[in-house]
Amino acid sequence: MTIVLVAIALAGIVGVCAASAEGSRESNRALDETCTKLDYYGIMRSSRIQQQALFITLLACLLSLVAYKVWGTRQTPVSQTATVATSIESWGELAPVPAIPVLSAGFPYIEIFDSCNWAYAGTCVNLRSGPGTNFPVVMQLRNNIVLKVASTTVVDGRTWYQIGFDAEIRYPERVTSDWYVAADYARLFYDPGLLATTTGVDASSAKRIVIDRTKEMLYAYDGDALFMQQAISVGLELTPTPRGTFYIYRKLPDSYMQGPIPDLSDQYYDLPGVPWDLYFTKDGGAIHGAYWHNNFGRPWSHGCVNLPPAAAEVLYEWADLGTPVIVTD
Repeated sequence: MTIVLVAIALAGIVGVCAASAEGSRESNRALDETCTKLDYYGIMRSSRIQQQALFITLLACLLSLVAYKVWGTRQTPVSQTATVATSIESWGELAPVPAIPVLSAGFPYIEIFDSCNWAYAGTCVNLRSGPGTNFPVVMQLRNNIVLKVASTTVVDGRTWYQIGFDAEIRYPERVTSDWYVAADYARLFYDPGLLATTTGVDASSAKRIVIDRTKEMLYAYDGDALFMQQAISVGLELTPTPRGTFYIYRKLPDSYMQGPIPDLSDQYYDLPGVPWDLYFTKDGGAIHGAYWHNNFGRPWSHGCVNLPPAAAEVLYEWADLGTPVIVTD
């Protein structure tokens, strides 16, 4: 900007001094002194044609600078930065935490690992009421629990996941605080989340699942090819897995299962993060992973079909909405 102003001033003075030499203006003492200084540097001693050439050159430089500024500004690309769903701790206060954006691959979930087993043997991962070890422990999480992530927070360099829910909770009064899990013991993955259909059996697919209640076995077929054969746990005597032909009408990576269930079971239970759920009855019957027992091959459920979590994940990825489920003796 300074160069532009100097060029304007110099071009104007040279033009005025040149005009003065031709007698086109009245005498001005201050301007005469300026023209004399220019004459000292040899500018005004040049011919009229040279003075005009200098004037035109200065104007051309001025126009070039202006054009460069205007064109350069218009061509400057707009910088775009990705939004990172994290926050930092500043002056002892937690910065606001945005929700994790939904990616094209689906919603964020975590699976607990390197924790205690189904019988709480080993060191369990703690679920806390806030993002830090100074917050109270809400419960202990066993291996293979799957939970939905609502947001993520970084405190003192450690990442914490705030837990959300895919569906309404049957007994919401049991959740008395926020839920946070340290990322150190959680595998983050993305899934489309809750999927459902009302169109019935998918006739275009050759897949089917057969549940043998007597043998406590699950068989998954794709046409005549056996995809999976797995020992399972069906319902106990008072809460049997219903016989009949059904179809998968709803699937999601995690469910918060609670009891008692009116008209079905009077037993109390509270199981967050039940993994890899394939629902096949309107009363809540589902094929899913079970992280709370290791009694596969014997009845153990409230009507659902329990699988080891690793097998349940494989079946979940394989089975489609509308896949027939045949429960037989």
